[in-house]
Amino acid sequence: MIQSKMKWNFTYREAAATIEAVQGITPLTQQLLEKRGIVSPEDVRTFLNPSVTQLHDPFLMDGMEKAVNRVKEAVEKGEPILVFGDYDADGVTSTTLMVEAIRKTGADCDFYIPNRFTEGYGPNKEAFQFASDSGFKVIITVDTGIAAIEEAAFAKELGIDLIITDHHEVQERLPDAYSIIHPKTSADYPFQELAGVGVAFKFAEALLGHFPTEFLDLVVIGTIADLVPLRGENRVLASAGLEAISRSTRPGIQALRQVCGIEGDMEEETIGFTIGPRLNAVGRLQDATPAVDLLISDSLDEAQEIAAFINQLNIERQKIVASIAKEAEAMVKNEKGEADKVIVVAKEGWNPGVLGIVASKLVRQFDRPAIVLAIDPEKQQAKGSARSIAAFDLFTNCMEVRDRFIHFGGHAQAAGMTLETGEVNNLREDLIQKAEEKLTEEDYHQVLDIESTVEIEEISLKQIEEVNRLRPFGMGNPKPLFHLKHTPKEIRLIGSKKNHLKFQFLQNKAKVDGIAFHMGNLYPQIAPHTPLDIVGELGINEWNGRKNVQVMVKDLAVKEQQLFDLRGSKHLEKSIDIPEGETYAAIRFLEKTKAPFDIPVYGSNDLTEELHLDGLLLLDLPSEIDQLKKVLEIVDARKVYVCYQLEDGAFLKRWPTRDHFKWFYGMLLKRGRFDLRKETELLANRKGWDRSMVEFISEVFFELDFVRIENGIITVESQPSQKDLKESQLYRRREEQLQMEQTLYYSTYHELKDWFDQYMNQGSKHVKEEVFNGF
Repeated sequence: MIQSKMKWNFTYREAAATIEAVQGITPLTQQLLEKRGIVSPEDVRTFLNPSVTQLHDPFLMDGMEKAVNRVKEAVEKGEPILVFGDYDADGVTSTTLMVEAIRKTGADCDFYIPNRFTEGYGPNKEAFQFASDSGFKVIITVDTGIAAIEEAAFAKELGIDLIITDHHEVQERLPDAYSIIHPKTSADYPFQELAGVGVAFKFAEALLGHFPTEFLDLVVIGTIADLVPLRGENRVLASAGLEAISRSTRPGIQALRQVCGIEGDMEEETIGFTIGPRLNAVGRLQDATPAVDLLISDSLDEAQEIAAFINQLNIERQKIVASIAKEAEAMVKNEKGEADKVIVVAKEGWNPGVLGIVASKLVRQFDRPAIVLAIDPEKQQAKGSARSIAAFDLFTNCMEVRDRFIHFGGHAQAAGMTLETGEVNNLREDLIQKAEEKLTEEDYHQVLDIESTVEIEEISLKQIEEVNRLRPFGMGNPKPLFHLKHTPKEIRLIGSKKNHLKFQFLQNKAKVDGIAFHMGNLYPQIAPHTPLDIVGELGINEWNGRKNVQVMVKDLAVKEQQLFDLRGSKHLEKSIDIPEGETYAAIRFLEKTKAPFDIPVYGSNDLTEELHLDGLLLLDLPSEIDQLKKVLEIVDARKVYVCYQLEDGAFLKRWPTRDHFKWFYGMLLKRGRFDLRKETELLANRKGWDRSMVEFISEVFFELDFVRIENGIITVESQPSQKDLKESQLYRRREEQLQMEQTLYYSTYHELKDWFDQYMNQGSKHVKEEVFNGF
């Protein structure tokens, strides 16, 4: 058995019950659509064919008309406009988009992005004062500002018209701004989950009076990188944006393509794992202005220079993250060696710009909400980021202790905050208490939502291509995870470090490869011919023009006990890997046998009550097969290793038939005597027997009182007893030993496994079947 690392949540029903049939769509795809609430034929067509015609009128958003008019007024009066952005990928693309849109109207427009380290997140009075002193009368925020209560009031004092465009969670009060454009403050706007760049795109559309296709290459970056749900308008913008960015001539995009080695069409993974992290890296380590300069540049040479600089920053960022993560992981475990229900770690000297990434790493490693803070000793403040598990809403729970923070904002799964250093321990205690009140132990397991169980034969190129019509995948429309149960034909280690697994599954004529990255440690834990339960994503691997279906494995489990066949092996230390934290023990039937590992060793008669183990080593063969049966009835082990050797077995010796016994007795009757010491070798050679066979027949006859043996001389009893050969204990023991050796040593693996399956899991064991998460 191998326990799955994550909780498997089977989200599907046996069959699609409510979805109406749509021509050309397979039942599997229909099931995926129903899971997403896409039921009617019209909804199916809309979802599978996202189009910009499905987008809503931007003027349905409150504050839009007033904001557009103010920009037009500024153009007429020649007033400069300042776009105030944020330093992440959403903020950078929002800033670029808004600046370009406003400049298209003829306005004098510049941008300002606060420095994460000296100014912190969001609008600040010093920046607004600088803007006022520079002659700006209109400031438009993008991807920020909805929590800027004091800053909005200050802008008003300065005579600045503040237009806020944002998408973050709305808090108790709204800022007193000239205009607020925010989906969640607009009762009449049908879609509330736009990214910051999506709101900026809407503003640009309203301002320019046409659909601004030229900005789709920007809107897709912020939308995907900010992890907003890819449903509704976000799905349309991401889908159209991926097409646009794949053919974009924007110098900044071309330069990013070159430095990242991107070829062909871009997909959502390209944005999420390649483009987004590099744009984020700038603001994490320094002022994010170069990221905007890259995207706004009209010179390829300039863009290439900036892109190379940004790529180098990303490499530096990766090193810093690795260093801080290592320190944070060492701080997580409490006095009991366990992680708290909510992780809150803080240290002086940490780079605040990367703490969100570190928090994400802690969440993945410990399955706990995590807050990572950098301490500023001069200000006596701690500033950082938080990430959470699905069951713990960070925004809601932190808002319940809002008085602990100087600044706070974010979403259910991600947040940023600043607080006094003295409040760090109080915050930890508050959130741990809330977690204890609201969460169960199950909530601390990472969840894999499984959308269907499929057979190998169902996984075809055509089916995968149809599933891919649900793209782009992301938040709100996750890439489907499928469950398979099958016995791999082959398992092997791959990669330069041999730390990945590759499986090959066959079913009739269907073949599917499985790739499990960073699961190479499980290789010695999987016995041959073992049925595996696998959860993974379906994909297409294209190599040298050939396409093959494959499963990218996210988690795996073995639900049945496993038998590892190491019979006759003299290198058990290399063949058996005992995972850290697992309980192993060995059984011996002979006193002299020793275990190759420092584990408990029990004699077969030492066990008086049930023993539950992860691994059981059988070190030698019993003298009677019933001894092993009794052990297997008492010991409950996930994995059984048969490690015994056989040096002098009955199986390798000639087994005499009744004709052999009959001929030997007849020979004795004729001759009257037989000298075992002198004539055994001669007889064995003449008859093609071996010494042990002659000796065995003689001993059985002696036990049955057919003959006498004195000083090695055999003579026939004058009145022999009338007994059957099977009345001889020696004969029966040899027969039982032969049967035992055939069953336990000389059998095939499948024969041995079938025998063990009869006697493992007997009696009261596993009455409460072990729970494999989700099964």
